[in-house]
Amino acid sequence: MFVVECPSIPGCVSQGKTEQEAIENIKDAIKQCLEVRAERGMPLTVSMREVEVSV
Repeated sequence: MFVVECPSIPGCVSQGKTEQEAIENIKDAIKQCLEVRAERGMPLTVSMREVEVSV
């Protein structure tokens, strides 16, 4: 199983038996998440920032 997520849309996660299937499934999940967020008047995305930490 491959699990994929869209970090800029909280809670937007999907999966598939292959990497390609997971990618196709997340495309559908993104579309559905954006539709629901728009219907509810929620922001479509959140701001993300990547930070590197040395250990």
